[in-house]
Amino acid sequence: MIDARAIIAHAGELGFTVEDVELDEPRADEILVRLAACGVCHTDLSMRRVWPRIPGNEKRSPVVFGHEGAGIVERVGCGVTRVRPGDTVVLSYRSCRACPECAAGHPYYCRRFGALNASGVRPDGSTTLRAGGRAVYGSFFGQSSFATYALAYEDNAVVIGPDVDPSVVAPFGCGVQTGAGTVMNVLDLDERSSLVVFGAGGVGLSAVMAARALGVSTIVVDPVESRRRLAVELGASTTIDPKAENVVEAVRDHTGGGATGSIETTAIVDVLFQALDCLATRGTCVALGVDTPPFTFGMERLSGGRSLRRSIEGDADPHEFVPKLLDLHARGLLPVEKLIRTYPFEDFEQAVRDAESGETIKPVLVFDQ
Repeated sequence: MIDARAIIAHAGELGFTVEDVELDEPRADEILVRLAACGVCHTDLSMRRVWPRIPGNEKRSPVVFGHEGAGIVERVGCGVTRVRPGDTVVLSYRSCRACPECAAGHPYYCRRFGALNASGVRPDGSTTLRAGGRAVYGSFFGQSSFATYALAYEDNAVVIGPDVDPSVVAPFGCGVQTGAGTVMNVLDLDERSSLVVFGAGGVGLSAVMAARALGVSTIVVDPVESRRRLAVELGASTTIDPKAENVVEAVRDHTGGGATGSIETTAIVDVLFQALDCLATRGTCVALGVDTPPFTFGMERLSGGRSLRRSIEGDADPHEFVPKLLDLHARGLLPVEKLIRTYPFEDFEQAVRDAESGETIKPVLVFDQ
């Protein structure tokens, strides 16, 4: 067993605690990673409420979240061939690489996605963590990186160069990948297109940077002035304050009738409707907000061939897309460090508060090396 420290969420509680845990030695297909950094994603925070509602997870508590890990590989199982001890890796989501969706090149829609990423256990039902003699559930996105050590797999570990700052690239595994991937993989955009991004958080601003790299004119809608200013710095052509303007009318004025695409990141139903209503004929809205409440709407919102869809991880295969993100960053086209504030691992409570309040766009926990 490996001694580690982990941030643990307990059933019925919205807070976290840092506790000593024991982590299994890596099995044949597993990789032991010593974490150097881990992004704090709103998915981790919302999972405190969502987790017990996932079928099969009702009694799977306590649990360790964290799914934007980056670190150094310390040991690998005997069946691991593409990752070696000493490699620096960015961790992302798991996929089986065998089902029809994976075989067709769409691992983000893996038919076992839920079981591999959000069940709290290995595929055989075993847990990887223990604390005080009791099971602690983990394997979140095949990593549970809110800990000093994590077990991962070849399918969700992307080897990167040793000179890359882990605190900068940790969010590439989910938030940055989701925002940038939605622009580059999901929406069919080019320099003639127009895009509206609702919500200037980590995902939304990653989409803005990717759109700038493609030459796409982008409008950002956010009520916070400082975030609107940052959006312009990162490439937005204009911004809209939803408290001061009619968003749909403003978008139509700026785009000459409606946007080619829109990205909704807030999980607020009224904002989602704005994202749909501001579209041009045959425009597409991609809803990325986690835990959006149930809603109904009239089909007239889809008139003119408009469409509404979701995306998992920006339709990105991390083994292909993370290197593209690294290249964009190296060329100065993806300055994600402008979104990031780092926090020592033990200051995670402040990082969570700052994420929830919006004080920090992308908190990243850093670990003593």
